[in-house]
Amino acid sequence: MGEEREPVLIGELAERTGTSERLLRHYERAGLLRPGRLPNGYREYADSDTAAVLRIRALLAAGLPTRVIRQVLPCTTDEAAVQPCPGVLDALRAQLSALDRRSAELAAAREVLRDTIAGAEARPAPAPAPE
Repeated sequence: MGEEREPVLIGELAERTGTSERLLRHYERAGLLRPGRLPNGYREYADSDTAAVLRIRALLAAGLPTRVIRQVLPCTTDEAAVQPCPGVLDALRAQLSALDRRSAELAAAREVLRDTIAGAEARPAPAPAPE
């Protein structure tokens, strides 16, 4: 017979992954994690949820919103490589396009700010008002 494992509770998963319990509950509400429930209502996580949380965090760091991660996560391997599941590459390409647009908008805003600073620096400071 196989060895029975103790359930992984939310505090232990948080410690293993460096993720707050609050974020783990958020991932559950977003449909990214699906823990079981013990008779006392505590969340029970599988050992595989440790790797899943680390993949979720990596995908969030890559700029993916949770709705896209929910689609991509089932198509990831333990090494966090993404498999070409139906619709996943389209979702990733759409997210890349959105990031490219945001990057161009930020570059334009940065240029306006640089020009504003340069213009202000070129003008003489106003004389103080007499008292």
